[in-house]
Amino acid sequence: MTFLALDVGNTRLKWALYQSPTPGAELLGHGAVFLENIDRLSDEDWRSLPEPTHMLGCIVAGEAIRRRVEEQMELWSFVPHWAVSSPAEAGVINGYDHPTRLGADRWVAVIGARARMLRAMPAGESPRPLVVVMVGTAVTVEAVDASGKFLGGIILPGHGIMLRALESGTAGLRVPTGEVREFPTNTSDALTSGGTFAIAGAVERMVQHVREHCGAEPICYMTGGAGWKMAPSMSVKFELVDSLIFDGLLEIARHRLGHKNES
Repeated sequence: MTFLALDVGNTRLKWALYQSPTPGAELLGHGAVFLENIDRLSDEDWRSLPEPTHMLGCIVAGEAIRRRVEEQMELWSFVPHWAVSSPAEAGVINGYDHPTRLGADRWVAVIGARARMLRAMPAGESPRPLVVVMVGTAVTVEAVDASGKFLGGIILPGHGIMLRALESGTAGLRVPTGEVREFPTNTSDALTSGGTFAIAGAVERMVQHVREHCGAEPICYMTGGAGWKMAPSMSVKFELVDSLIFDGLLEIARHRLGHKNES
């Protein structure tokens, strides 16, 4: 029972084919393409794959992109399914004011993070609260309490948006990307350091909020295409996870299809 997981962001489509729809299942293949190259998937990346029996995707790129992705999956016979936020799923409760308005990627990542934490938890130890960070085109920092309730989260611009905003709003500010420095002495380094420290500071503040609200030290997971850029500048303890949305999709599929955790 092979399972295809899709993570369609604002810039790239990432896919992974698993032996079964369960966390820890064997990975049979994976890849990533920029959105402008989606229309070649059925002729290239997916042509030689074994046919998936189930598929679940997470998409934030919009309806037009979703239709293009589904056209590429017509070489197979399954019905595409897409994750959407809901009041509760896979052991996580959605505390958003309007649960269905929470971004699907944020919801799936939170589910994946809690599932990862529970699987790694030593026997006899109680669950801990979480801070879940996704660093991509935008940056999201989410809070989850020890019971699995999503408390809320913040959204801020990613590095690229910050730089473009400064360039468009500040005369003469056209400089190459710099390095992260404690005390930048040129404009390129000042811009790169400012964006990096803004994100790191947002994460630090959320960890502080969760610590005070829950009375326990949260586990912090970071994911997203630009997560590795942030890693050296983080001031809180965290784990960099490449596949957090895939973890969430596998956990949702496990619950929906009634499979036992084989990890």
